[in-house]
Amino acid sequence: MTNPTSDRAPDVTIGLDTFGDVTNDADGLPFSHARTIRGLVEEGVLADQVGLDYLGIGEHHTDAMPLSAADVVLAAIAARTEHIHLGSAVTVISSDDPVRVFQRYATLDALSDGRAEVILGRGSSTESFPLFGYDLGDYEKLFEEKVELFAELLKEQPVTWSGTTRPPLDAMTVYPHTASGSIPTWIGVGGSPQSVVRTARYGFSLMLAIIGGETARFAPFSHLFEQALEKFGQPPRPVGVHAPGHVAATDEQAVAEFLPAFEAVIRRVSRERGFHPPTRESLARDIGPGGALHVGSPETVARKIATTLKNLGATRFDLKYGMNGMSHASLLTNIELYGTRVAPLVRELMSAS
Repeated sequence: MTNPTSDRAPDVTIGLDTFGDVTNDADGLPFSHARTIRGLVEEGVLADQVGLDYLGIGEHHTDAMPLSAADVVLAAIAARTEHIHLGSAVTVISSDDPVRVFQRYATLDALSDGRAEVILGRGSSTESFPLFGYDLGDYEKLFEEKVELFAELLKEQPVTWSGTTRPPLDAMTVYPHTASGSIPTWIGVGGSPQSVVRTARYGFSLMLAIIGGETARFAPFSHLFEQALEKFGQPPRPVGVHAPGHVAATDEQAVAEFLPAFEAVIRRVSRERGFHPPTRESLARDIGPGGALHVGSPETVARKIATTLKNLGATRFDLKYGMNGMSHASLLTNIELYGTRVAPLVRELMSAS
């Protein structure tokens, strides 16, 4: 397959995100963790071949989502691809060392010839906190201090920094340096105005993580981000959207492949974290025209993505694909349809608006 870069609308970025969910083989049996990770490399190579702009891997530390070292997998994908940008979705900076995060992604940037990005976030799960010895009571302080340090590291100059969550740095230079002088960095925001303002203050780009409900309710965050950038004297920065979805030949097939797995995962998580599980009615609304789930045929998904981008003033869409229990074959079909049919139609619709 060829990479259709010449047909792209330059201001629209179409990407994929995955949490590395364990998927099933053709007989409906779950892959091992090792096979899941190798399968993700296959998916990344295919995403590059069909012309997608970005592949992000979210950090998780569970049996169902064993992608605890996303940068290693991204490096394997980088070695077999040429065009696609590669990064996190998200890196849980609160329970990591910002110096090591910078070094790992600067190394990925070298291996990929400048294609690395980072999306920082708190993460939607908290397994990494006890795993690495952090107190959840320090949740806010950990995130604030470590994002602040990471912003300094991105300048690729000697860093002097002190805080309460890690040892200080005194005029320390961190290596390797990147060829471009910095790593494109986003912050994933799930619903906190304070996080939107913080993103603007540090001059990062904004990734709106929308996993349920009406996407239009996030429009005020885009406006707040624009206002905050102006207040802090920052140049304009892009807004992106991360939302779950699945593409198949027809709407009915896409829903049949995606919904049972999605519903099972959300119900399991709701029991673990103590929130109300979704109802069939709420799931139907989320799959509907204004909802967060971008599920359907290529035309259905493309039109919904274009509407989401326009409503939120965004120029990037990352489809969170794959759920524990789905077949690996359906994910490959999803990626091929998303790259060859959804992405070109989204760009056409956005160019015409």
